[in-house]
Amino acid sequence: MTRPPRPAAARRGRDRRARVVLPPPGAPRVDGDRRPSTAVVGGGIAGLAAATALAERGVDVTLYEARPYLGGRVGGWPVDLADGTPATMSRGFHAFFRQYYNLRGLLRRTDPALERLTPLPDYPLRHRDGMHDSFRHVPRTPPWSALGFAALSPSFPLRDLPRMNAAAALPLLDVRVPEIYERLDAVSAHDFLDAVRFPESARHLAFEVFSRSFFADPRLLSAAEMALMFHIYFLGSSEGLLFDVPAAPFPTALWEPLAALLERHGADLRTSTPVEHVEPLDDGGYEIATDRDERRHDTVVLALDAVGLRALVDRSVRLGDTPWRERIARLRNAPPFLVSRLWLDRPVAPDRPGFLGTSGYGTLDNVSVLERYEDEAARWAARTGGSVVELHAYALPPEASPEVEQKRLLDQLHHVHPETRKAGIVDARHEWGTDCPLFPVGGYQDRPTVRTPDPGLMVAGDLVRTSLPVALMERAATTGFLAANALLERWGVRGQPLWTVPDRGRSALLRGLAGAAGRRG
Repeated sequence: MTRPPRPAAARRGRDRRARVVLPPPGAPRVDGDRRPSTAVVGGGIAGLAAATALAERGVDVTLYEARPYLGGRVGGWPVDLADGTPATMSRGFHAFFRQYYNLRGLLRRTDPALERLTPLPDYPLRHRDGMHDSFRHVPRTPPWSALGFAALSPSFPLRDLPRMNAAAALPLLDVRVPEIYERLDAVSAHDFLDAVRFPESARHLAFEVFSRSFFADPRLLSAAEMALMFHIYFLGSSEGLLFDVPAAPFPTALWEPLAALLERHGADLRTSTPVEHVEPLDDGGYEIATDRDERRHDTVVLALDAVGLRALVDRSVRLGDTPWRERIARLRNAPPFLVSRLWLDRPVAPDRPGFLGTSGYGTLDNVSVLERYEDEAARWAARTGGSVVELHAYALPPEASPEVEQKRLLDQLHHVHPETRKAGIVDARHEWGTDCPLFPVGGYQDRPTVRTPDPGLMVAGDLVRTSLPVALMERAATTGFLAANALLERWGVRGQPLWTVPDRGRSALLRGLAGAAGRRG
């Protein structure tokens, strides 16, 4: 018997166990003479996802963004280099994993085949002692992915495997939300890895890469969040750990086409327009005040980073109730990070990968060679004979000096790619930030959910707590769609179907072992 073809929406990735979350039934679009209106405050991934789902269904959307560009922490802006070349600067490298079903679904609105993303052939990791790891040849389907990585990786010496505490690692085999937070949110990622007794080399070369992708020291990060990462990227999904990157600067590849689509749907995109406060009105609507004007909207989506959300709620004294406002006030920021982009007057060696994760090189966490995948950098490199190199330092000490850290990153680059010692720097741009959310030990319950005490007010973003197994950029996109769906349900309109990696461990036997360990614990 021949199986019927799967719906196109189900072919988001290769994992046949990906989970679909359908919205409540409803009309395809809003109906009636007066369209309901929504203010989306924040033009990052979460805000753009919410605005897109609402505008597509006929809602009158106004998007407010304080910056002059869209994309938030994945945005970009024009700069003029010292040699006179116009270029695009950004907050740095972002990996678009194949598990990011909802983010990729957002991008498919303007790029159905995702032709503006290009795959990188490997996800290499390198330690200063000379040890290398790679995910290129690791099987993609669990449990063979974990077994294959352990067999192929030099960071997992066979002599160390019997010393591991397999019982302590069992929660990784059946990650569910929110149960994983009930089990591990009170433990730090560092202490969890201690309890499991992972080989030291593996901790530094592979596993701390996951925690530092949250811009956090493993001693500060909730072990539950790290366990969720393992599930999404390694133990729960068969999409693998390889990823795609935009083939052009973020504005060109991602956000300018989406902005044009939103405007075709009638959305009003108000960049360079910070919101001063949000005032609930007696008629159930909300007044949005900016330095330009005040406008009434039926509903609001707050799609801000932790800094912006705390500040706006503090200024908007009538939003929410006291417990909700206190939880927002307790949201914490991750430690500072630094991105340094260098335009060099000579090329790096031709065998250097487009992206390299690093460990043991001081504060340097990775090195990207942009001309390997980005067209703008490739044109500059071809014309000048140079290279465009980007360096990342995550989770720096709060008291760190940007100038000192910039020099340290450059020095470590010279150790990673020694040929750069002789290169002159045509131009250098540095981005120092402290606006990423921290997911601290014991902090899960304090994080906001999409819904708030005000029925017409929603929150979206990567800091938002949700019952779906998502993280980072995918959490931002997913919660943006969830916020839109919650509002559309009020108006009897069908929302956006969502996809996630499997919401539990893949093996019934391993789920049973993990469950038994949890009951004993």
